[in-house]
This record gives sequence, structure tokens and C-alpha cells, in this order.
Amino acid sequence: MVTVKLLKPYYIKMNSEYIRVILAYQYFSLIINKKVYHFIPIEGQEILVNRKTKQVVNTETKFAFQNGKDIVYLTMKKLTTLEDFMNQLDDIIKPYYDKKVEEHKKYEDKIDDQTAIIITKLEKQNIIRLIDKALDEKDEKMFQYLTKLL
Repeated sequence: MVTVKLLKPYYIKMNSEYIRVILAYQYFSLIINKKVYHFIPIEGQEILVNRKTKQVVNTETKFAFQNGKDIVYLTMKKLTTLEDFMNQLDDIIKPYYDKKVEEHKKYEDKIDDQTAIIITKLEKQNIIRLIDKALDEKDEKMFQYLTKLL
């Protein structure tokens, strides 16, 4: 019988696709056959959750747990079958689906808008340079074409 005694993230990283729950020693422990096993970061060290599907992605990752000299390895697939593990994980990542997801989206949109403005300015500057080049080379067709682009 395996149950979760403690599951706290060491820290959480987030990008547009994933939420990464980084684990560390003494922040994650299991009770296996009435013995407490503490997480040790010798194999997997993070839980990777897809932000759109809310599913754990790294199901093949192995996690190591130690009680004295005894080390037990469990895959993420096995851990996700534990109801208390999934409940605690949901509680941990829930705030990152609410307001922080929206804040991150607004930030990405703002960056996208700024990038589009910069690209437009650079394209315009490039057309002006090409117009200058067409004038230098007395290329009337190119000059006419480029001035229509402005």
C-alpha cells in the first residue's frame, strides 16, 4: 500500500505550455508498507504538467525514495494512479491555472504586440533603404514598386 505523506514543491516554473513542479529532498515523502520513504533527487526531480490538458506529461520518469539504506523507485505513471497524489498535485498547480495563467497570457500578448510593432518599423526602414538603393541605381521600376509598399 502506497500513500502520500507529504508533497510540497521546492519551486514551480511555468511557461506557455507546461507547469514544472520541481521537487527536493524532504519536500516529498510516501508511506510504503507502513514505512516512511523520503524523496531523493537521484533520478527524476520534476513533475511536468501540460497547461492545456492538465495532464502529467513525464509519466515514464522514475522517482527514488529512501528509508535508511532501502531505496524504492516509482514511475510517475504509478504515482498518478494514487488518488491522494493527484489531489495534492491538483491543489499545488490549481493557482497556476487561475489568475497566473491569465497574467502570463496577457504578458505574452503584450510581447507579441511589441514584437509586431518592431517588425513593422524594421520592414519600413528596409523599404526606405531599398528605395534609396533604387534611386542610386536609377531603377525606376523598383522605385515605383517600393513606393507603393509604403
